[in-house]
Amino acid sequence: MENFVYSVPTRIYFGKGQIQNLGTAVREWGGRALLVYGGGSIKKTGLYDTVMRLLKESGVAVTELSGVEPNPKITSVREGVRLCRENGVDVVVPVGGGSTIDCAKVVAAGACYGGDAWDLVIHPEKIGKVLPVVAVLTLAATGTEMNGNAVISDRSKNDKFGTFSQNMKPKASILDPEYTFSVSRKQTAAGTADIMSHIFEAYFNNVPGAFTQSRIAEALLKTCIHYGPVALEQPENYEARANLMWVSSLAINGLIGCGAPVGWTVHPMEHELSAFYDITHGVGLAILTPHWMKYVLNENTVGKFVEYGVNVWGIDAGLDRFEIANRAIAETAAFFKKLGIPATLREVGIGGENLEVMARKSVACMGNGFVPLRAEDVLAIFRAAL
Repeated sequence: MENFVYSVPTRIYFGKGQIQNLGTAVREWGGRALLVYGGGSIKKTGLYDTVMRLLKESGVAVTELSGVEPNPKITSVREGVRLCRENGVDVVVPVGGGSTIDCAKVVAAGACYGGDAWDLVIHPEKIGKVLPVVAVLTLAATGTEMNGNAVISDRSKNDKFGTFSQNMKPKASILDPEYTFSVSRKQTAAGTADIMSHIFEAYFNNVPGAFTQSRIAEALLKTCIHYGPVALEQPENYEARANLMWVSSLAINGLIGCGAPVGWTVHPMEHELSAFYDITHGVGLAILTPHWMKYVLNENTVGKFVEYGVNVWGIDAGLDRFEIANRAIAETAAFFKKLGIPATLREVGIGGENLEVMARKSVACMGNGFVPLRAEDVLAIFRAAL
């Protein structure tokens, strides 16, 4: 296990009725807020009215940025930055899922930056001061409510990049599982796949001695496997929604990566898919993951797949190593199919026309992964997933 420094300064308000803490949490950081939300679902559920009432009662003046897209666009970020500057905003309050919170984070950073906000996406080292962010989460998927990550797209260039700064971690996040009851089957399934992919990216590493991190990761994966189908069939099952919401945060708040760093590979590959085709991120991850697993399975990596198969899927440890590994990969693909997620790229409207350029662009965003990939490797994975 390698040395590490771990700090998660986000205050989490978890559980039923925790929205009542919103006014106090926001007022701690200022009295002029930018409320950020997406397509209006929070108005249909009544959450918008609740948020506005609580902010008003706390004496917070509100400016609104609505219409934030799935796979949030830099144009929305720029508009948010403009609103912050024109209205003297001192705290940003996103209400929604990962896209909304990601957008809000970069808005909060861009409001304190002298240049164009896209600079902060492609050059995260330029992120300095960031307006405080207080988030209200409505979807268990990205874990952005408890980390410094954000992913932003520029559709004019088919670019989609992740950025990171410790300063973009929310000051507080409100996690009420009841706000996820209305999430659709498709989004619940995609969110579960997204959570699992975050865990996979950290779990499959080559760092010796990271026993604790691996066992925690396996427990988180088993939680997704158990509660994902329950949430699909019983959308108002509080226990299922609560467990998925909390595992979403734990999957990517840095905990399971401490002391076991590894470059992510499947996420950069999927970012290209959703940059070119604007598909749901979790769906793309679920399609690619089993094919990535098959591609990187070899004599050097089979041991980790055996751990995964035995500890997560309960496969007989006495079997041949490669049989265990291949069964584990098959179980992974079958689980995503059980969730109702498409199994091929063609099912979501992706053909072979952009595979080569997507492969080249994705490799440029990869670090030193579990198995380092070249553009030709990524291209082979894309083709296998067609």
